[in-house]
Amino acid sequence: MSFNLVDYLPILLMFVVAAGFAVTFIGLSQLVGQRKRTRTKLMPYECGKDPVGSARERFSVKFYLIAMIFILFDIEVIFLVPWAVVFRRLSAPEYGLSNVVFFEMIIFIALLAAGLIYVIKKGAFDWTENARREAEAEARLLDVTDRQRAKKKAA
Repeated sequence: MSFNLVDYLPILLMFVVAAGFAVTFIGLSQLVGQRKRTRTKLMPYECGKDPVGSARERFSVKFYLIAMIFILFDIEVIFLVPWAVVFRRLSAPEYGLSNVVFFEMIIFIALLAAGLIYVIKKGAFDWTENARREAEAEARLLDVTDRQRAKKKAA
């Protein structure tokens, strides 16, 4: 097996097309886009919260919960890719594992669905106004408790 640089031409072509796509649309947005600079547009934006007050403000646990759930489900979905790649090979007659491999994935997806249903039932994805008020009240309560602990330590 010899090294042939031409074999890598499709990969180079993919990078050229991707870079061209990015440069084209960024350039188009600069040429065609509106340029109204308002105070709101120039203000920094972070995680759906307006940057008002101290940078040391406490966030609701819900923000961290959503981040952890995203990472958890993202990692679990990544496990589907290697399984899909080797499924046909493992279900070949010489291995005879088609039923085992298939039902293992059914169990995996069922556990994933059970976790998603649990998270939905717990209200982790509930971002209504009432849920926001509860989260803000929880953050304020945590802030007050921290201040009380600091006073006790100082005394």
